[in-house]
Formats: sequence, structure tokens, C-alpha cells
Amino acid sequence: MSFKEYDKKTYIVDTAKDFAARRISKRAFLKKMGLAGVGFSAFNVGLLGNTRPFRGGGLIGGAAFAQDMEVNKWLKDVGSKFKGAKIRYTSEATPPTVVLDKLKAEFTEATGIEVEIEIVPLEQVLAKATQDVQGQLGSYDLYYLDQSWVATFAQDTVDPIQYYKDKPDLAMPGMDWEDFSKPLVDGLAVYEGKWAGIPFDIPIMTTMYRKDILEKHKIAPPNTVDEFVAAVKMITEAEKANGMFGTGLQAKSGHYSLNCDWTQVVWNEGGSIFTKDKKFSGNDEAGVRGLQIYQELLKNSPAESTNSTWDGQWQMMASGQVALINSWDEFFPGLDADDSKVKGLWECKRPIQGKALRPVADAGFGEIPNWGHQGGSILGLSKYSKNIDAAWIFMQWACSKDIMTRCTLGGGFAPMRISSFNDPRVKAKEVVGSGTTRHLPVVLETINNDMASEPDMPLWAGFSNNEIPVNLGKLLTGQDFGGDAKKCMDTVAAAIDAAVADAGLL
Repeated sequence: MSFKEYDKKTYIVDTAKDFAARRISKRAFLKKMGLAGVGFSAFNVGLLGNTRPFRGGGLIGGAAFAQDMEVNKWLKDVGSKFKGAKIRYTSEATPPTVVLDKLKAEFTEATGIEVEIEIVPLEQVLAKATQDVQGQLGSYDLYYLDQSWVATFAQDTVDPIQYYKDKPDLAMPGMDWEDFSKPLVDGLAVYEGKWAGIPFDIPIMTTMYRKDILEKHKIAPPNTVDEFVAAVKMITEAEKANGMFGTGLQAKSGHYSLNCDWTQVVWNEGGSIFTKDKKFSGNDEAGVRGLQIYQELLKNSPAESTNSTWDGQWQMMASGQVALINSWDEFFPGLDADDSKVKGLWECKRPIQGKALRPVADAGFGEIPNWGHQGGSILGLSKYSKNIDAAWIFMQWACSKDIMTRCTLGGGFAPMRISSFNDPRVKAKEVVGSGTTRHLPVVLETINNDMASEPDMPLWAGFSNNEIPVNLGKLLTGQDFGGDAKKCMDTVAAAIDAAVADAGLL
């Protein structure tokens, strides 16, 4: 399907509005977005029609942390020239956005620039940004962009590195662009050699375990898939009578969360979703082996696993039903919250490793096999902003060392800056309690060494919500395939390979 650029954007806007109003299904929305060449990254696609999960008691007020007075002085000196301007930013409820919304009054007090942060579901973020760039309206000064949208919107955003050089009178002292984690910059922000924005959010999978349960059964924290599976089986056998299982899964049929789990077990076994010839490879030896391991993990999980997304998986952890999880780092702060039933009992480590990873060169569509499944976003400066310099001042402030650190302090979520991980305020909170940061050293190691990315292709959003998790759900719940992992994956392969060929992507 081809579109004129204007008509394509109209199509995207209309489709997103139809989905927001529930006039079309999620399946239909993703299919239409795929036809228009718009995908969704890992994790964020599962937020369509929903809000960001598992902040819970882990999120605390950001206002309790003192301002950086040097930054505040710069804001007053430079920002006061734009007093009375109003800038708008729309985003889904990412952890940094939620905390930034609490801190924005400080910016306004120092500069006189008003800030409106509009927090809406992800599909509405897409619709609003698309409509804005379509008409070059400048209704929004900053865009929250899922990593899979960067190619679509890169021409509509300002390269922050270049703008920093071009506007020395507005350049924040100590911005230190080298301080942004290079894997995040390369994986999220750079398109065709330029920055489309600044990395802003990064959920990523790690391995978490109940230290008291492992110690009770004299089990060492697992480093490999084999060790993880063995520990899971041992704990289920010993603790099932007490209502505890070795692990719990986000295995809801037809939901993107199941795709996330499946993708990781395939990578762990040395497989990939596509090969370099752009053929689906989940049905090769490594892919089938990964799915068989997942079937084994399901046998050692609470029954509600097949009806659970990430929220349900987190509830299993928080209620004391499970002892080992390989899943999102964002779970951790809520587990340590002051009102948590498992406060201080969970630990975090780098994700388990399996067989030798399939090289990136042997995978397809930009897929990066690795141990830590990720999904992230960036903050972009609109070329069409009517208050672009005021918005640029806010963007620098929002992405500064101090504010990114304070966003982390407000909820314990992973920052984008290396210095934030090492900031004394963050290190001081590496203790049990609400807003804990004691998992962040592990998160940084995972980002720097283990970051995996799903295929970068428009059709992937549909595959990862439909063909893959629907058929996996039939296998895992016994509705089809007679427990045969290979048969299930062959069915998926036939459907996906046909769709890729029909789309002319080979």
C-alpha cells in the first residue's frame, strides 16, 4: 500500500482516533499501522489502550529533592527572556514524565515559561504528534517518540547536538552529551547519522530472585538458563504445597507480554525471530528449543500465568507466589516499597544467559539478539514549535544531569545518563525502601552489555500482538497443536513469511 505523505499522516491520525474511540480493535489498529509503515517498539506496544503498569508504591514525590542552584541560576538568566511563553509536551505515562510533571513548577518559577504536560494513552500520543507534523502546526513543542517511530518523525525534529552548537547563547552549561549512555543513544536516538531526540525512558529485562527462598533451599542465584530452569523446578517441588511456584509468566494468549517472554527464550537459545534472508526463524532448532523451555517453565508457574500480562506477573512477585523471574526492571521499586509484603526480599541481577547468541549479522530487520529485552523512547524538539527556543531551554533542563537524576530519585527507574547512575543521591538510595535504586547498578550493566532489540519493521507490531502470541496461547493452553512446539512455530512461520512476502519486504 502506498500513500502520499500528507494522506499517509491523515490515515495514521484517523486510525489512531478510531482506536482511541474503540471503533476498531487493537488487531485492526496494528494492521493498519503496519500498512502505513508505523511500528511500535518492545514493551510500548502492549500499552496501547492502557496505562503504564507497576509504578505502585515505588513512586514517591519528586518535590522532596533540592534543586541544582547553578542550573536554576542559568534558567533565570536565560529563560527569563521568554517569560510568558507556553510550551506543550504530550507523552504516555512513562516514569520520567510522571515525575517531570511534578517538577515542572520549578522551571516555571525560574523562567516564567509555562509548561503543559499532557499525559495520554500511547495511541493518542501517536495521533497528536502525527497531526501536528502533518500540518506543521506547532501545537506541541516536544514529542515523546517510541523508538520505532524515530524514522517516521526524524525529519520533523531538531538535532539537539547541532542546535546546541548553533545556539551557544541558549546552551546549558555542563550539558555533557558524552554522559548519555552510548548504547541508548545508538539504539534509540540516532537516525541516519543525526540525533532525532534525547533518550528518555528504557524498560529492560533483568533476572530477579527471592533471596530468602534461594537461601532456604541452598540454591545459588542462577546465571544461566539451565541453572534458572533447575532452580525453578526445585522450588516448585519444595514449595508448591505452601502456595509458591518457582516462577511466574506473562503468558496471556494474544497479548504482547507473551511475545516478550517468548522472544527472550528464543534469543537465550541462540536463535532469532528472523534470519538475514528475512525469513521467520522461530521454528528452527534454537527457536523450538526455546519454546520447549518456556513450556517447562509454565509447568512450574501459577495457573494464572496464562491469563497474566506484566501486571499479573508483578502481582505474583508482590504477593509471594513466585521466587524467580526474568522480566522488567521496572518491577523492582514497587517490590521494595514501604507497603510491600515482600519488602527487601527480592534481589536483582543481570539477565540469565543461554547458548551463544546468534550474531546480529545473521538476524533480520535490524534485530539484536541478546540477554536483556528492551523497549525505549526519546524526547524530540519539534521543528514547527512556535516557541522553539523556550522549548529548547525546557528540553535541556528536563534532560539535564540534575533533573534526570531527580526523576530517578522520584521512583527508582533507570536514568539515561551515566552520571545519574553514579550520582551520590542515587547511590544513597541503594537501600531497601520506597524509591529504591539498589537495582540500578545491575540495570546499567545490562544496558551496556546485554541490550536486545526486536525486529525493526512496520509489520512487527501486528505479528507480536497477533500471529505469535495467539498461536502461542493456543499451544500453552492446550487448545491446539497437541503440545508440539515445532508444529506451533511452523504455523506461525507460514503466516508471517506469507505476510512479509505480500508486503514486498523480502
